[in-house]
Amino acid sequence: MLASYIDQAMELAVYEIIENEQTYWGEIPSLQGVWANHQTLEGCRRELREALSDWLALRLHLGLTIPVIAGINLNELTKPV
Repeated sequence: MLASYIDQAMELAVYEIIENEQTYWGEIPSLQGVWANHQTLEGCRRELREALSDWLALRLHLGLTIPVIAGINLNELTKPV
């Protein structure tokens, strides 16, 4: 479930090149604070995936709400069984 969520969230990522810095900027607009930049597009994708993983881990640890993406609701992971 977690890997699927990350894959689906990465599909929502947008990238742009920052001309004056000659770097790439990437973000997932629906997930506030999930962004990355790197000198290459592939590096930016890797950094963004790592930022997303860290963001998810922190939100799960703190019990904060995580937006549902592609029908995947990670908030159910924090509910008592």
